[in-house]
Amino acid sequence: MPIAICYDFCQHFTISAHRAYKWCTDFTSRDHALMGENMIERQVTHLTDTTVILKETTHTNKRTVEKQKLVQLYPNRLCWISTHLTGPNKYSQFIYEVTAEGKSASRLNFTALHMEHEEETHKKNADLIVKKL
Repeated sequence: MPIAICYDFCQHFTISAHRAYKWCTDFTSRDHALMGENMIERQVTHLTDTTVILKETTHTNKRTVEKQKLVQLYPNRLCWISTHLTGPNKYSQFIYEVTAEGKSASRLNFTALHMEHEEETHKKNADLIVKKL
């Protein structure tokens, strides 16, 4: 049976809320390469103007992990929800919301419902999360 781990955090930006939202939701196949993660491939499929499927494949020496995420955008609320459809975090759901902090500053609020499917890794992940908070 999966174990649910809930957590949240916020990240401040020195750009407007609208600009931060646009940057955060500009999904491309090169996102991971831009961050130096060359072992990850991403396919982006736009189902509608506000619905995206992200397929990410991570290659390591030991294995290949594929994740599919359904991302629903709410541009009028500067919010989006990402739901893992496959992979080790299957059924996990992440809520992102950008709020203004003046004209040239903003904050990303992140809320997670992380579904842990392997009993033995639950304690490791929970300990890491607690240490980070």
